[in-house]
Amino acid sequence: MSKKLLLEKAHVEGIRFFDVYRREGGYQSVDKALKSMTPDEVLEEVKKSGLRGRGGAGFPTGMKWSFLAKPEGVPRYLVVNADESEPGTFKDRYLMEFLPHVLIEGIITSCYCMGANASYIYIRGEYAWIPDILEHAIEEARAAGYLGKNILGSGFNCEIYVQRGGGAYICGEETALLESLEGKRGNPRIKPPFPAVKGLWGCPTVVNNVETIAAVVPIINNGGDAYASIGIGRSTGTKLISACGNINKPGVYEIDMTISVEEFIYSDEYCGGIANGKRLKACIPGGSSVPILPANLLLNTPTGEKRLMTYESLSEGGFAKGSMLGSGGFIVLDEDQSVVQHTYTLARFYRHESCGQCSPCREGTGWMEKILLKILKGKGTIQDIDLLWDIQRKIEGNTICPLGDAAAWPVAAAIRHFRDEFEWYILNPEESQTRNYGLAHYADPLEVVA
Repeated sequence: MSKKLLLEKAHVEGIRFFDVYRREGGYQSVDKALKSMTPDEVLEEVKKSGLRGRGGAGFPTGMKWSFLAKPEGVPRYLVVNADESEPGTFKDRYLMEFLPHVLIEGIITSCYCMGANASYIYIRGEYAWIPDILEHAIEEARAAGYLGKNILGSGFNCEIYVQRGGGAYICGEETALLESLEGKRGNPRIKPPFPAVKGLWGCPTVVNNVETIAAVVPIINNGGDAYASIGIGRSTGTKLISACGNINKPGVYEIDMTISVEEFIYSDEYCGGIANGKRLKACIPGGSSVPILPANLLLNTPTGEKRLMTYESLSEGGFAKGSMLGSGGFIVLDEDQSVVQHTYTLARFYRHESCGQCSPCREGTGWMEKILLKILKGKGTIQDIDLLWDIQRKIEGNTICPLGDAAAWPVAAAIRHFRDEFEWYILNPEESQTRNYGLAHYADPLEVVA
């Protein structure tokens, strides 16, 4: 049984309300930090924990916080990235909906560490019902003396504000998020300067994911060393995984990252195996932007060992034979799924969500979408596969923000591992049409591809 640090009390009746959360041990990290620790001591515990950003990049959290500039007389901010829009990822939604106080508690403790007196939760616009839950929890915490001025008599002041996004995936990128929060179009900024030096309204800012900030609570409660003792190597603590696709038990799972991918897919404690008795074909292990892996490379590393649910193990072999843990969006495909159609669906998403600021992304995502649709409609050529490869190669690494990479990697991995499937669509145009689902209403590719 996997140890749970965040979801242990998730099913306690009424846990989303302050009185129940407090009764179950809530806000102990705030009590401990404000009454018996200095901000530097809180930072040291976060560093010792080895906590890495849970939004996708996996950058060490304590190191990120230590970069925060502290000029005299200038406010500092903590911005919580709740713009969870990566297809296949929904674990932050679960936390905010059922455990809002664990996020608020983590924010207060983190703000104390950073010397920030205000925090903004920037939440995905489509999560229409969750801001009300957060706002209610914030008011409960304020009424109990955990927000506002002179919290617990410590002299520390903190306020939390909830900001709804407009529904743009690009605003999940931290600098685009800051632009949107300032009331501007959500276009990514060129870095440097980094947000830690010049972020929200030109002030030093830390931007962290919901799960990352929530994890601060058990770290301070139990100590950084205790948190680091869970997991393996640099993949410490627990990780929330959003599991979906062709599995028997889709949902949000908290794992300690010592388990294998095979165990996660097939054990009854987690995904419960492939649905309808089918065989595993492939999986996107970290959200739609990371490379897809065929079953043989998903379950075992290039050295023949079982692949673990860790940052390091999933990336072993590079993009040629590995992938990434990313945001933890675990999308499983069975033997009947079309990788080509899945790749088209993702390409269409990234084309729609490109802000258009960088020409390789603005133009390239559209070209990839059109060529993939052309192949799916039975009008592709073998040269189109090589053209797709060339386009994704010229997008990757040539844009201001990672959305270009996120659009290129799924296409590259699909061709790298499933080129024969692309060729089958091209060489069997009539038979391939029986495998297409929901494509009839899209424009004929001859009308959109010269």
